[in-house]
Amino acid sequence: MIKKENFVLSIVKFAFREGAALTTPQASTEITAKTLAVVEAWREAEGPLLPILHGVQEEFGYIPNEALPVIANALNLSRADVYGVMSFYHDFRERPAGRHVLKLCQAESCQAMGSDAVAEKLRKLLGIDFNETAKDGSVTLEPVYCLGLCACSPSAMLDGEVIGRLDEGKVNEIVAEVRA
Repeated sequence: MIKKENFVLSIVKFAFREGAALTTPQASTEITAKTLAVVEAWREAEGPLLPILHGVQEEFGYIPNEALPVIANALNLSRADVYGVMSFYHDFRERPAGRHVLKLCQAESCQAMGSDAVAEKLRKLLGIDFNETAKDGSVTLEPVYCLGLCACSPSAMLDGEVIGRLDEGKVNEIVAEVRA
């Protein structure tokens, strides 16, 4: 029987051998151990990769590059397979998000109701573009393609809370909230 400590150490050695960008053995061991705990919780589920990726992102706030070989090895997949799934779904992050996450709908209904102008105003006021985080770490701006609020276009989601009928006043309120 393989002890968990030895398994964690072998995964860390594998990650170094495979060229993963690891910072320090201590940091990588912590990431590896936490990732393995998530893997163990979901390993027996049918189609465990997506729940594992969600669990890792919940644990760290993003999916560290160091976690990919751990997941791949545990599920007998290639790192390319794991990365391919992670990069396909837009909600998975490769870097930590800001303290606030602002998702702005860019679907057809919102575009028809002025989301392009709202996006331009937000980019200007926040000083960032889509898929960027402000230098002070206050906010990440992300495009989404339908929040299900077509009747209340244009719409956004701030930290999981939907906001409909965006106008200049609501945009200013959002910016003030994320900068506070």
